[in-house]
Amino acid sequence: MDEQHSQNIQLSYDRVAEEYARRTFDELLYKPLDRQLLDRLVTSVEENGLICDLGCGPGQIARYLHERGARVMGVDLSAQMIELARRLNPGLEFKQGNMLALDVEDEAWAGIAAFYSLIHIPREEVVNALHELKRVLRPGGWLLLAFHIGTEVVHIEEWWELPVSADFVYFQAPEMQAYLQAAGFLIKDLIERPPYPDVEHQSHRAYILARKPA
Repeated sequence: MDEQHSQNIQLSYDRVAEEYARRTFDELLYKPLDRQLLDRLVTSVEENGLICDLGCGPGQIARYLHERGARVMGVDLSAQMIELARRLNPGLEFKQGNMLALDVEDEAWAGIAAFYSLIHIPREEVVNALHELKRVLRPGGWLLLAFHIGTEVVHIEEWWELPVSADFVYFQAPEMQAYLQAAGFLIKDLIERPPYPDVEHQSHRAYILARKPA
């Protein structure tokens, strides 16, 4: 992802941060499968290891993981999202960062929740992004991915009546499995679901639970 693309995504989320938080911060209340899979991530991580909510937005997933007893932190490209996450989740750690080049030591995290974190990365760069996630995971660490199912790339110039410039990349589940395997992950589970009505954008979703080899 070139610098201009990265800046466009950052500025877009900076602009929509307040509205994004208003619309999504409580959405896990209405997403039982998401909660079930996040619970599974918490129980899979051993020895109270640190879990990162990657692409954390306003921090709703970090908050949920924390409430389930996990040690957690959040990372997001958008400075405004990080500011909101800190305000909405006092006591939790959030920092600005780019998932393609994380300012994190090797093997620092025991788990990563990456819900719709790869959707702005061009297909040709996804394996590189996954290599970076594998680098910061400890051996045996867990990765829980969520993404929109499809083949299209959707470009938007307006989001909730605010000016933005962002590409949303949809992936087929076998395609993402292949990217994960190319990056050296072991696939542990794959689940697909239709959209929840009146809760979210009406796209089909996929979740993959993967593990870095021990």
